[in-house]
Amino acid sequence: MSLEVALDEKKLAALARLCKLLSDPNRLRILLVIAAGKKAVRTIVRETGLPQTLVSFHLRPLRESGLVVAERQGPFVYYRLAEPVLTGFLEALSRLPAAEAVTAGGWPPPGWFQRRLD
Repeated sequence: MSLEVALDEKKLAALARLCKLLSDPNRLRILLVIAAGKKAVRTIVRETGLPQTLVSFHLRPLRESGLVVAERQGPFVYYRLAEPVLTGFLEALSRLPAAEAVTAGGWPPPGWFQRRLD
């Protein structure tokens, strides 16, 4: 991505909305399950351990944002990632050093906020 594209206000606003959408752990959990392949809602419920109502609640903004696509097959609705590149993005996101620190309970590190204020 060129710097000019990255600094475009509309693009930045869209990326900020995307980050906000992805800031919910349940939505990330759902996306990671769907990244493994097309899944029915009942499968997403089973694999995430989340209640069906909560899964449905989070699938709506994911679908409306265009991150996931819903396909009806008979009585079931299956969800898949809208773009295959999202799988690589989710994998890269989970490998960021900050993700490891958060997982270990070490984020933010002691004094982090103070250093930002100095």
